[in-house]
Amino acid sequence: MPNVLTESPPVETIADLLKRLGDIPPNRVPVRPSPGTAAEKDVIAALEAADKRLFELVDGTLVEKVMWDEESELALWLGSFLIQYVRKHKLGSVTGPDGITRLMPGLLRIPDLAFLSRARFPGGKRPRSPIRDLVPDLVVEVLSKGNTKKEMRRKLREYFHAGVRIVWYVDLKQRTVTVFTAVNRSVSLREGETLDGGSILPGFRIPLSQLFADRDA
Repeated sequence: MPNVLTESPPVETIADLLKRLGDIPPNRVPVRPSPGTAAEKDVIAALEAADKRLFELVDGTLVEKVMWDEESELALWLGSFLIQYVRKHKLGSVTGPDGITRLMPGLLRIPDLAFLSRARFPGGKRPRSPIRDLVPDLVVEVLSKGNTKKEMRRKLREYFHAGVRIVWYVDLKQRTVTVFTAVNRSVSLREGETLDGGSILPGFRIPLSQLFADRDA
């Protein structure tokens, strides 16, 4: 079923589908289940298979999540700072690049990092489910060579439409972090500047020189 945020015309060919998904390469879309017929159970089945492949679910289509070693390492590094801060102040929970989030019915995304404040826990209790049905306050995406600009623009629209409050796009190649507070409102930080948690994580700060330290080692 097409997502409510889809702006492209109806899909008639595989090329149409790839364009709608963000001009992604065809090797990220499996043929089984057939594009347009996939469901959440297929995402779980792939995660539980021997090779544990991660797929997002978009417009009834499985889309493989891509992340190279360098980007994965950077996500873990940033995640370590977030987890330490969130646990120290008992603010909520932080998930990594295998945390599946249902942004809306039929739309599953897997941000590289996500922070969910305790205030969003149902009954004050952390949800225990392979697919989280709670929208994070903060989403972090470490840009990978396999991502396209159009794909990331689409994700940005979806995140804010679903209720995410802040999105960080981390660019390892450029050594920048772009902080979005709305789809069309952002600020780009460079080395020498400091990333902070804003109103989501008050008091959290990490210099980009520390975040990107030893990247060339």
